[in-house]
Amino acid sequence: MADATMTAASVLSETGHTTSSLAADLRRLGLQSGDVVLVHASMRQIGWVAGGAAAVAGVLSEVVGANGTLVVPTQTPDNSDTSAAHLARIAGLTPEQVYEFRAAMPPFDPAATPALGMGRLAEQIRTSHGAIRSHHPQTSFAALGPLACSLMSGHRTDCHLGEHSPLARLYDAGAKILLLGVGYAVCTAFHLAEYRYQAMPPRREYGCVVIGRSGPRWHRFTDVVLDDRDFARLGADLDGTGVPVAGRVGAADCRLLRLPSAVDFAVVWLRCHRVASHP
Repeated sequence: MADATMTAASVLSETGHTTSSLAADLRRLGLQSGDVVLVHASMRQIGWVAGGAAAVAGVLSEVVGANGTLVVPTQTPDNSDTSAAHLARIAGLTPEQVYEFRAAMPPFDPAATPALGMGRLAEQIRTSHGAIRSHHPQTSFAALGPLACSLMSGHRTDCHLGEHSPLARLYDAGAKILLLGVGYAVCTAFHLAEYRYQAMPPRREYGCVVIGRSGPRWHRFTDVVLDDRDFARLGADLDGTGVPVAGRVGAADCRLLRLPSAVDFAVVWLRCHRVASHP
């Protein structure tokens, strides 16, 4: 029979994680004070933490310190008529119903539109006091820290994740990538390589709803084809180089790596594994 006098601390050690233990895990992985870090996270994989996403965001802020900057993807793929999320929503509708659905779609508002499918930690950081969000209506980021403004500014609507997006500025800043309980399939930084692996990467038309002078309006633009279907395979080969540092944060399998190294590797990898007529 278990000891009835088991302490609260020992119970917690078996059922969850403390903020101090998570901070120690992150430092052991290599996250340091002053780091600029792009975070992709699954709270479910980390395990139970008192305080949830707010506590984990606080731990990350503590580890990178006052001079560090946290960045998260806050994408809104449902604000589109070309994304898989949008196509799934209109599947089975009549043309009239599709018209009505599109007419009722709310425009992107950087201050209020929630991120779709980015996870609880991304939403926590996006809504934190002092956070700054880039203004792309489909592929925005949010940042918290002293470099937030410079990293998030100038995100052009006709550039999802290329040279006029926060990814390029994160590259120049020598940022790190933290995959916190998620795999390379969601590693947004690899998309920057899609803009760089050939001189004229394949392009396509995109559409989204934005705020116009007289109300919501559809905005059309052409940009690089984004395709993450081979990112898991790309990441597996990147692991083989020894560049990423693997470890655990809470119960989550994690990787920490430098964003410029990841993008540079991805550029070469895409040149070898993708044909010029990208599907």
